[in-house]
Amino acid sequence: MDHIVSKLLLYGDLPQDSILMELCRICSDLRADRQDKDELVRRVYRQVKRLLVTATDYGFNKNLWHNYLTFLLITNENPFSITCEKVGAKEGSVNYFAKNDFRVFKQLFDYDFSGIEQTLGIDCFTRLSDYRAIGKPELMYNKNVSEKVQALSERLEHAADEEQFFTFVTDFYRDYGVGMFGLNKAFRISTAADQTKGTAQPGAQTLSRIVFCPINNMDQVMLDDLIGYEIQKKKLADNTRAFVEGRKANNVLLFGDSGTGKSTSIKAIVNAFYDQGLRMIEIYKHQFQDLSNVIAQIKNRNYRFIIYMDDLSFEEFEIEYKFLKAVIEGGVETKPENILIYATSNRRHIIRETWSDRSDIKVSDGMHQSDTMEEKLSLVNRFGVTISFSKPSQKEYFAIVTGLARRSGIRMSEEELCREANKWELSHGGISGRTAQQFVNHLLGQEGVEETK
Repeated sequence: MDHIVSKLLLYGDLPQDSILMELCRICSDLRADRQDKDELVRRVYRQVKRLLVTATDYGFNKNLWHNYLTFLLITNENPFSITCEKVGAKEGSVNYFAKNDFRVFKQLFDYDFSGIEQTLGIDCFTRLSDYRAIGKPELMYNKNVSEKVQALSERLEHAADEEQFFTFVTDFYRDYGVGMFGLNKAFRISTAADQTKGTAQPGAQTLSRIVFCPINNMDQVMLDDLIGYEIQKKKLADNTRAFVEGRKANNVLLFGDSGTGKSTSIKAIVNAFYDQGLRMIEIYKHQFQDLSNVIAQIKNRNYRFIIYMDDLSFEEFEIEYKFLKAVIEGGVETKPENILIYATSNRRHIIRETWSDRSDIKVSDGMHQSDTMEEKLSLVNRFGVTISFSKPSQKEYFAIVTGLARRSGIRMSEEELCREANKWELSHGGISGRTAQQFVNHLLGQEGVEETK
């Protein structure tokens, strides 16, 4: 195996601690008789366990070796795969090197482990060729990744030669992209400071000092699931549609009362436009100083990115908003066209305003002007679209409760639903869409609630 892998060029920068490279070293030591067989067996089993862990994480089935090799192919970012993501497979000299690498991967797909198994007295690789995962596919956090990897793996299994291998892989790059961005909808980031504290997630993809960590359990909510707020949803969808279609679009601030669906709307937008190349990166306030580095890593990718900031607000002593202002508009470098910033906030003006701000008054030609207030309001003005999500009226609240209950299969009468919903909101945070959902969840958890089957 080590002789085969040594011929890789474009894909030859695999991590030395990867399963494939570890197996190569085991094969080399076995051939040279450099180590006791019992120790070699232990080393093999460690790599087999890693394959099983990967299979569990991503819900891989059937031939785990093929699934693993496919996963390597579609997550390896190199000049060839990045180019295919942007413009597809074009004629060029690089194709010669790519086909050479695909010839190697074809050999790895067809690799016969029987010699290793017979020499070491094991049969684990045979077992991995027809693996049956435990658990229901719908419960997997990585279902989206699992389905893509396994579908491509099955096609590659039947590839006649490197030419067909080339076609299958480059078609995948063109349709879905390469790396974690091609496989996932949403990400969080871990910065160098976070990594020092040990908060970077396993399996995350490192780019410079920024680590992009896939969010594998993102809510599958769609805009139609959010009852009411039709004007707000349309305004958000129209702006996002223009963005993914390459037309001019604005940064968006969703503000208003808590529990009204601001964050849910952002998630729904990502789900709605994911297949058109939209991706989301969630960033927290303490990471704003790394915004420029994040943008530098994604500005040349063939995706449209929403940088998402949830529950955005600043106290008067916090200065992180200055990093955000510079990135949105006003810095030396222009914000790339494939990046927008969407934020939610319970405050209309984001930065807390104090009475002392209003005392900082200058009078000029009869006009009153506060430098402090202007400084704080200037951040909001950098969002081209502001959308208000206000608390629903009681009538709207009852409509939300009824809609959610009927969608969940609850067949209580509308009169009883509204009566019980009114009791619930009085002791559970007041009227809001979130309160309505919590009330319906409460009903679903009660014994004796009649549901449609």
